[in-house]
Amino acid sequence: MSSETFDPEAPATLVIVGAGPRGTGLIERIAANAPELYAGSGLAIHLVDPHPPGAGRIWRAAQSPLLWMNSHAEDVTMFTDESVEMAGPVRPGPTLHEWAGIDGRTFADRQLQGSYLRWVHEQAVAALPPEITVHHHPGRALRVSGPRSGRQQVWLEGRDQPLPADLVVLAHGHLDAELDDEQRELAAYAAEHGLVHLPPDFTADSDLSALPAGEPVLVRGFGLAFVDLMVLLTEGRGGRYEGDTYVPSGREPVLYVGSRRGVPYHSKIGYDWTGERPPLPRFLGPAEIDGLLARPGGFDFRRDVWPLVEKELGFAHYHRLFTGHAERTAIAWTDFEEKYEAASEGAEREALVASAVPDPRDRLDLAALDRPLDGVTYGSFAEFQEGLRGYVEDDLSRRHDAAHSTDLAVFLGLLSVYGQLVRLGDIGSWWHGFFSYLASGPPGPRLRQLLALSRAGVLKFVGADMAVHARDGVFRASSATVPGSSVEARALVEARLPEPTLRRALDPLLRELHADGAGETPDGLLRVDRADGRVLDRAGLPHPRRFALGPHTDGRTPGAFTRPRTGGPAFRQNDATARAALVFLRDLGADAVG
Repeated sequence: MSSETFDPEAPATLVIVGAGPRGTGLIERIAANAPELYAGSGLAIHLVDPHPPGAGRIWRAAQSPLLWMNSHAEDVTMFTDESVEMAGPVRPGPTLHEWAGIDGRTFADRQLQGSYLRWVHEQAVAALPPEITVHHHPGRALRVSGPRSGRQQVWLEGRDQPLPADLVVLAHGHLDAELDDEQRELAAYAAEHGLVHLPPDFTADSDLSALPAGEPVLVRGFGLAFVDLMVLLTEGRGGRYEGDTYVPSGREPVLYVGSRRGVPYHSKIGYDWTGERPPLPRFLGPAEIDGLLARPGGFDFRRDVWPLVEKELGFAHYHRLFTGHAERTAIAWTDFEEKYEAASEGAEREALVASAVPDPRDRLDLAALDRPLDGVTYGSFAEFQEGLRGYVEDDLSRRHDAAHSTDLAVFLGLLSVYGQLVRLGDIGSWWHGFFSYLASGPPGPRLRQLLALSRAGVLKFVGADMAVHARDGVFRASSATVPGSSVEARALVEARLPEPTLRRALDPLLRELHADGAGETPDGLLRVDRADGRVLDRAGLPHPRRFALGPHTDGRTPGAFTRPRTGGPAFRQNDATARAALVFLRDLGADAVG
């Protein structure tokens, strides 16, 4: 693979902006589909990314070895299997644990995952036909220009001449963003009063040296970015664990963490599936999605989509309960299934469940799962610390006990639902957060570390709907979970990734794309054709020569890689885009010859 070698007379060129997992997955699909769709024709693929191909920014080698993946090594693959519904051929390959030769239940560090991704990239490039070459340009793409009907130009940082491109695929991955109005006000306040304000960012890139030892730090966000922050400010500063006890180094700040829910994401499940799987999709499949897309007036997520999601997840839950834990049910599964299918949402379904499932703890309550602290108050800050530790301990116990395997069934239901909802495009940010909270939480060992830090006084909990106020020269945080209590600090960390919106993206190419008329969803995502990923303009017309994949689009998926045998929505998208690109380039070459 060469660097910066470019032949402007090449018969066809494809520029992929972003050489991380998504760009790598696209090349893998090009290699798989080329023998059928592009045999014998020359093609130069140009990868544009300041980071090494494969790992990209998020999985690069240059980050702390203390940072883990949040999935078991056996649940991470970059290769397709028979569960992926796609037109192209299946090309199987090893999972992370098979490739690395480690225990499948290991939570590998991100450096190891980066090595796996680099290997996958090398294998994908090696699998390309000899007439398809790959060239890496280690820099940033600044903009894309060119007419709809002709060759595009991709302008690179530090380069006077653009890369000519017959097709361009934007596979940026996670991006930095300018501050929103609230963050700008907080940053200005911090600058005025000599405080520390760290805005949303990929935690491994944040400058945490500004957070002094022993001082209180407010942390807003309780997901995976918070877990990284927790690790880097404790073990990363020399602390250590002795069993369930944390031994401080003395260099740690004191973290006061809260969020909308006020609780951490649910632990990863710590047991394997056994027995019959729920037959999914059942109530939210292709036919239902087709019906939603065909509605003349469009659809509303809460009114039209969520009831189908709720019924689908309930079906997965109760299928497992009745088939795997029948002793905890009052009627036969066949009777329950028939009545469940016929029951309308609301009171009728609740009455059926109450009559068939005696123990309320065996019933699925998605609202209670989503907001466990709603309506809950504590008399003192100390009481809440003890109460939330109990909540986390209960979650860890449940998520590692196969007697509660209905949770794993709901997880499978969430994966199925996500794969279907991708076709609807932008459905708002709430669903993605709910999915991550239930299905993409931290490894169990991380939550055990969180408990140890709490007992050691290094980590304290603020509560639900954490409010942050900038006044009197400091930041103050409070929550209705502990009425009358507040915390004062001179530092505030927003522990979350920036929102992937077009208008606020710091990436100049996407900003230019927006200014050039690219379509945008109400949430600020780049609109793409769900059939193949072509970029849509504001009138909904697809650009014939520009494609986009990833979290900045309204076709975003849970990730660029996935668990084996779960359908892999990203793999399906990669395959569709690769095939559309190859067909376009093949026909372009045929027209030129003709």
